[in-house]
Amino acid sequence: MCATAGLSSSVEYMNREKHCWTSQQWHPKTAHTNLQTRSEGEMNMFSKNTCPYLWSTCASLVLSSVLCGNGICGEKQPGQASSKMRAVTDPRTGQVDIFDGLRPVLRYNYRTIEPPKDFAKQVKPASLKYAWPRSDYIHPLYGPNGEELTADWNHDHPHHRGIYWAWPEVQYKGKTGDLHALQYVFARPTGKIELRDGDEYAEVMAENRWMWEDKIPIVHETATIRAWKTGRHGRYVDLRFVFKAMEEGVSIARRGTKHYGGLNMRLAKISDMRLIHHVDKPDSKPRMAWQAASGTWPGGKPALLAVFENKNNPQYPADYIQYPALPWFQPAFPKSGTRYTLEKNKPLVLEYRLWIHGGKAATESEYRDQWGECNALKKAK
Repeated sequence: MCATAGLSSSVEYMNREKHCWTSQQWHPKTAHTNLQTRSEGEMNMFSKNTCPYLWSTCASLVLSSVLCGNGICGEKQPGQASSKMRAVTDPRTGQVDIFDGLRPVLRYNYRTIEPPKDFAKQVKPASLKYAWPRSDYIHPLYGPNGEELTADWNHDHPHHRGIYWAWPEVQYKGKTGDLHALQYVFARPTGKIELRDGDEYAEVMAENRWMWEDKIPIVHETATIRAWKTGRHGRYVDLRFVFKAMEEGVSIARRGTKHYGGLNMRLAKISDMRLIHHVDKPDSKPRMAWQAASGTWPGGKPALLAVFENKNNPQYPADYIQYPALPWFQPAFPKSGTRYTLEKNKPLVLEYRLWIHGGKAATESEYRDQWGECNALKKAK
């Protein structure tokens, strides 16, 4: 199955290549993987007749029963000794954790999460409206030594949530919702999700719908998260998002069309932080670009988190936005001053690679090698 195919309801075996996505397909390499998936019939119970934004509470007992009964949590507990890459459904929360052997790599929060107990008491009254149930994001993302690189439920910006793909201006029928700040439009899980294990990578492919006022589905989203086994160059996490309009007249834009929006990165506090952005001159061939944050995360050693865009992304290279005081950065989409219309018959596909490795800095040569590796032009040396 190529990367553009829809979600499946059968067990499949696949060969995949250790590159992030290029030209909407995968390159072959022997990487024997096991695909686990729930059928549509099994999962429909979680997308129908449930509370709009209390989905996790309404379905928790039933979901744990189905997942464990079908072998997801029963066969692969986090403490199990294994050198494989594993995607594991937490039987308590229903969220998906990816492990490299016994080491945690990341958590994908697929199910809706309520605000922590007493969180509202720690937030300014004017920001309480942003402390809203959320789903469809990565947190924690772990560093090489188990440190948390991302932050969630932030008192200064309650809607900031690890690594998330969202836009502050989602227009529909002349009205504007805010997927970024969780106002009027929300990404909600359909219950259709696939997990894959393997010697080289583990992967999650999840289906969500953007719900206008938590009632009307206006966008179909497929998020694919693939984490590669840690090697001498560090760890790679590939992200692929496919957005398709379900209604006419849906568009996305950055805040005021010129500020933030797209792949958002809210980081944990970093000592000796350095934010890096580079883009080659317009006439460069190939034109390389990257963004990174380096320093020392709480409780860990120095580490670097870099983001590479796929060169086939629309409007590549993206504008760069940063807010060091938070800290927060992103490759923004779409370009400043524009709105991007989502279509029913032509999906928007955005692909990125996260590169995580120990140490405070990387050389320009290393960044260029990693960009080439991501875009399948050459191997990292």
